[in-house]
Amino acid sequence: MEIVTLLVQLISGAIGGNVAGGILKKLSLGSVGNSIVGILGGGLGGVLLSALGVETGGVNAGTVIGSMAAGGIGGGVLMTVVGAIRSAISKSA
Repeated sequence: MEIVTLLVQLISGAIGGNVAGGILKKLSLGSVGNSIVGILGGGLGGVLLSALGVETGGVNAGTVIGSMAAGGIGGGVLMTVVGAIRSAISKSA
C-alpha cells in the first residue's frame, strides 16, 4: 500500500466519521472522537479492501475513488459501532 493511498483512506475515514456523527447525533463522540474513530475505521476499511483483492496500489482515479469510498464507509461504520457501544454502556450504568 502506498502512502498516498493510506493518507486518502485516513482522511476519508475522518470525514466519514464526522458525517456519521452529524447524522446520528445520539451516537456522536464529538468532533475529536468522531475523527479519531473515523481515522481508525478508514485504515481498517483500506485493509479490508486490500484483503478482498481490490487493487489499492498506484495513484489513478479508480484507486483514489475506491480508497475514498473504503475510508469514508469504514470511518462511518466504525464510528457508529463505537457510538452505539458507548451509548449502551452509559445506559446500563
